[in-house]
Amino acid sequence: MSTTTIRLPEDLKTRVAAAAKRAGTSTHGFILEAIAEKAKQDELRADFDAVAEDRYAHIASSGETIPWEEMRGYLEERLAGKTVKRPQARKLAR
Repeated sequence: MSTTTIRLPEDLKTRVAAAAKRAGTSTHGFILEAIAEKAKQDELRADFDAVAEDRYAHIASSGETIPWEEMRGYLEERLAGKTVKRPQARKLAR
């Protein structure tokens, strides 16, 4: 494991120490967990953005989409436990 030095302002250092104590862990453990949590959050955001970009690229290249009103109705009926036909994507008039 490598070592990284970080400089914390005194007020943040005090807050981290208090939070670690409340969590029942060491300051070091608390900081490691916070960094891992932030890194995971960033990875999830990057994955979400990549999926959104891929979907938008598909819509842009095909010109096909489902109007929100149709999709919302479909989803509401599914949530109500009904068996419904999935709406079909189509080119929309502009």
